[in-house]
Formats: sequence, C-alpha cells, structure tokens
Amino acid sequence: MTVERIAAFSDAGKGGNPAGIAIADQFPPEAEMRRIAAEVGYSETAFAVPDGAADHWRVRYFSPESEVAFCGHATIALGAALARHSGDGRYHLKLNTAEITVEALAAGSGYSAALQSPPTSSKPARPGLLDETLALFGYQVDQLDPKLPPAEIHGGADHLVITLKHRADLASMNYDLDAGRALMRKYALVTIMLVWVRNDTEFDVRNAFASGGVLEDPATGAAAAAFAGYLRDLGWPHGNHIHIVQGEDMGEKSVIDAQLSDQPGSSIRISGATRMIDAAPAVDR
Repeated sequence: MTVERIAAFSDAGKGGNPAGIAIADQFPPEAEMRRIAAEVGYSETAFAVPDGAADHWRVRYFSPESEVAFCGHATIALGAALARHSGDGRYHLKLNTAEITVEALAAGSGYSAALQSPPTSSKPARPGLLDETLALFGYQVDQLDPKLPPAEIHGGADHLVITLKHRADLASMNYDLDAGRALMRKYALVTIMLVWVRNDTEFDVRNAFASGGVLEDPATGAAAAAFAGYLRDLGWPHGNHIHIVQGEDMGEKSVIDAQLSDQPGSSIRISGATRMIDAAPAVDR
C-alpha cells in the first residue's frame, strides 16, 4: 500500500501538520492499519476506500496508538490527495460515526481544501477534569482567562479547551506524556486545547494529543471546529469567521480558518492550504 505524506494547514508552503494518506480498493485488516499508522509516525494516517459512487469514500483514521473517530487535518490532506488523483471537486466521506464532505482544488504548487465538520456541541468542564488538567500542565486557576471558561467541546471528536490570560503561559506549555495519556483516556478526550485570545476573531493555540501518543499537534482541524462551535454557544462576537494559528511554538506554524453560521450545533467549515511532503505519482485526468 502506498502512503502519501501531505501537510495540512500549511503557511506559505511551510509548516502545517503532516498526515499519512492511504487510498486503496479495500481496507487492510485493522491490525495492519494500526501498524502502518505507527510506522508512518504522524499524529494521524487516514485510510480511504471507494464507497459506491465515484465521489463517495469510506474513511478511517488511526494515530500511532489508537483509532480516532474524526481528524480534521488528515481530512484536509485527504481532500488534496483525492483532488490530485481524481480532480478538483467535493467528496463525500463516510466516517465511523458521521458523514461529512471535503472539497479541494489546485492552488499554486499545492492544493487548498475545506471540510464541513460533524455537528458541534459544548458543555462546562467537569470540576475533576479541570483540576487534573491544571495539575498536569502546572497551571493555576488565576492564569485562566475568564472570558472563555473551561469547556468540553465536540465537533466530531471530544476535546477540553482552557484559555490562558497571557501568551507566555501558552508558550511554556509542558506536561508528562504518560500522565497526559492517562488523563485523556480516563475522560475520553482526544486532545486538550490551550488557547490565547489575540482578539475576537484571532486565536493562538496549542493542542496536546497524548491520547494518540503524540505530545503536541501542529494543527488540529477537529478541535478548531469544536472550538468555533463553542464560541457560538457562548454568544462570542465571532463575526461568522475565526482565524487560528497553531504549531508556532513548536516551529511548525499552521493556519486554520473556520467559518460558522449562527445556527446552534451546525457544521463548521474548516479550511486551509496543503503541502506535499511525499506524494504518489498523480493519475492523468
């Protein structure tokens, strides 16, 4: 099986979050997909097989340690791969627990892509979860920004978001991977999202992904969708569009744009550029 390597949410041809993309006629056995994802070593590898009509695909996502219900950056990378092989357009994706779309088109030397997320929801963070998270990262309650209270957020996968008052506290993020893995699995979280608010529509973000065996994700489209939905739930003045910069503190700057309607729980449009790292030969079209 050929695995393409494509970075999603890149910034001017650099950075982004790399994903493995494996397109085949049928899925390998689950153990083989887990082995391939671990061998690729990225935070996620997406596996896609045809699902009826030419523009319909069945998709599964694997981190080096576990299967993930939904991965935003791997979906953006998959959109680029599908467009590269089958032409610009919109593709319908059937996931384990949702059905979404991704569209992609050639842009310069790469591709731009946009996905429509699963429905979003949010709720206040459970007190025990918040206490354990603060202890994990070594933060104190008075370092949190009260404008955006800690919350459990969902947009195809479950995340915890905490917002920090000062950019320096975001830059100093550090935690023990094994302890983080235990906490995220205890509370069934995919990532913990740390946020600093630049202004009403611009945010700096770091995302801990210990549940998948990865200390930090350079870009997390699923969490971006969940976060946009959370802002909407709060009545935040988002202006129907937010801009997220992630990965800058780890030297892999990524840029994520989210467009949202005012309809509670509705899908979020997540978009960004892609960068080919190691791609299979394109098919003539």
